[in-house]
Amino acid sequence: MRKIYLDHAAASPLRAEAFRAMLPFFEEHFGNPLSVHSFGDAPRTAVEEAREKVAQLIGATAKEIYFTASGSEANNMAIKGVALMNRKKGNHIVVSAIEHQSVLNPAATLEKMGFTVTHVPVDRYGVVSPQTVAQALRDDTILVSVMHANNEIGTIEPIEEIARVVRQTEAVFHTDAIATVGKIPVDVKTLDVDLLSLSGNQFYGPLGSGALFVRRGVRITPLIEGGVQESGRRAGTENVPAIVGLGVAAELAQKEMAENIEKLSSLRDHLIRRLTHELDHVILTGHPTQRLPHHVSICVEFIEGEAMLLMLNMHGIAASSGSTCTSKALKASHVLTAIGVDVALAQGSLVFTLGRDNTVEDIDDVANALPAIVRRLRAMSPLYPAATAQA
Repeated sequence: MRKIYLDHAAASPLRAEAFRAMLPFFEEHFGNPLSVHSFGDAPRTAVEEAREKVAQLIGATAKEIYFTASGSEANNMAIKGVALMNRKKGNHIVVSAIEHQSVLNPAATLEKMGFTVTHVPVDRYGVVSPQTVAQALRDDTILVSVMHANNEIGTIEPIEEIARVVRQTEAVFHTDAIATVGKIPVDVKTLDVDLLSLSGNQFYGPLGSGALFVRRGVRITPLIEGGVQESGRRAGTENVPAIVGLGVAAELAQKEMAENIEKLSSLRDHLIRRLTHELDHVILTGHPTQRLPHHVSICVEFIEGEAMLLMLNMHGIAASSGSTCTSKALKASHVLTAIGVDVALAQGSLVFTLGRDNTVEDIDDVANALPAIVRRLRAMSPLYPAATAQA
């Protein structure tokens, strides 16, 4: 059976170039980057070269990049680190209603510690309005966090416009750019953010690799204390192989971005056209145009997303239903309910995230397989016949 992978938002395959670059640091160059003897030289140099490559990908300087073990850690480091550092200045935090759990959950933890959190609503496309953010700001606001693009519905947010609003206050501005870095152009100066999170497995780097951009002059409280690694902001011996792989993936993503955007946008639009034209009672979620080039998200009425995923998997097709971090929660996605999708309809969520190796043949195979799956599942649903009879 031919397998088709359309779940790149969960994890992307490791680039062969990154894998080859990582190998020497498992055996030959196994030393600690902090060691002053010769065994630390190659690992130390490799870490700093990777730091420069990641910085170049997002328009930062190498000294503003701090390596983490994941995008979720980077988000936690930003949210908790800024809040705890600035607690004497205020205790109010603003986040959007559709943030990833690695932003929302740390914010909830901070609420238990006495902070106040305002969740800014979004429109039906998942867009965060700068005016709504402005209305949420207070004199004691110390942190605003709005994601660059949503991983579940693909909507790209107006971060530059939101930054102009935040800059009228003393608040620190963070964006979770895990869904965008390596996929579309990201420049921290253009976006005018103070902190930005990224994850290597979103652009063909190794699992367990991430980084946090912290603008020079912004202070955060470290979450992991101990040694002086990462300029004292994250203790613990660096995962040199993962960092090396992240650096190579960042370099390749920058070189190939324009080509990938053109290819993936075309495949994305082809899949959207086929699914929306060949399936009835299907709704495209997210913004129709201001969306990630590789992202297709729909809700299919009268059936559950998990059942569709299982049957797609039987056809060799890998997709997702909402975020990987929420799909096991057995409840409607907070992102879909935030954009006004009915709880019952949200259960029929499907997300296809395309990658550089996908082809038109892949897209057509998915579009050919899904209608038959939907018909079969709806034949077992008591809701579909009643709805079509009323129509």
